[in-house]
Amino acid sequence: MGFHGVFPYLVSPIDSSGEIKADVLARLCEDLIQAGVHGLTPLGSTGEFAYLSWPQRRRIVQIVIDSARGRVPVIAGVAATTTADAVAQSREFERLGCSGILAILESYFPVSDEGVFAYFSAIAKAVSVPLVLYTNPNFQRSDLSLPIIDRLSHISNIGYIKDASSNTGRLLAIINQVGERMKVFSASAHIPACVMLIGGVGWMAGPACIAPRQSVELYELCRRGSWEAAMNLQRRLWALNQAFAKYNLAACIKGGLELQGYAVGAPLLPQAPLPPDGIEEVRRALVAIGAL
Repeated sequence: MGFHGVFPYLVSPIDSSGEIKADVLARLCEDLIQAGVHGLTPLGSTGEFAYLSWPQRRRIVQIVIDSARGRVPVIAGVAATTTADAVAQSREFERLGCSGILAILESYFPVSDEGVFAYFSAIAKAVSVPLVLYTNPNFQRSDLSLPIIDRLSHISNIGYIKDASSNTGRLLAIINQVGERMKVFSASAHIPACVMLIGGVGWMAGPACIAPRQSVELYELCRRGSWEAAMNLQRRLWALNQAFAKYNLAACIKGGLELQGYAVGAPLLPQAPLPPDGIEEVRRALVAIGAL
């Protein structure tokens, strides 16, 4: 049935010298797989992709693929301002053994719709693995419009989109337009249970890193159509999202993982670490859902 379910956006644990903390990342991957997640996504927003060098990105993806050992799919984030760079990253990640590419367009100057289409279609043609389109109009200078999403949905290996717009109506419009060709993943900006109700296939989100078992339980309730139980759990889990809305996302997830005993460190400068009141808020939210 293709990609579906809970895909945690992994953090990028890095020490003060810039080295990847391979043991910490590998342990996190193992624990998430044991908790029942359906896949792993390195180099998403929670993975601080915009702050990492290419050698750091490549090393992180390699560690995650090695840790997964084929038990769950690994969808690696590819982000670039140039098409050539995005194509090169995608080809290397496929060579390393990833199961799919999460394709992100970075831009300094605005890019036209034709340029956006050309960027994503070039990545798709460069690899044989499935592509997940990533759209986040809150952070991207050049977003994916519905007409461009429709055009891209006709490319054979572009089968998924992860939308972080916080506009659930936009998700339903995408499903109505391309739902037969392209499956929709929710982001932490949306209410996952609601996205599942309207036809989503799962979510890719940072909070699943620190609440994997609860996230998997929520997904299974939605899959079974147990909507009353799903919403009871969703209401409790939403306190995590409310905390993240106040602070830097990577800082929140890394702060939560530190509370759980993973030495992932602070977000990369110039991002600020979670302040004391933020740490307490995340701690309370984790305790409330049984994740600490």
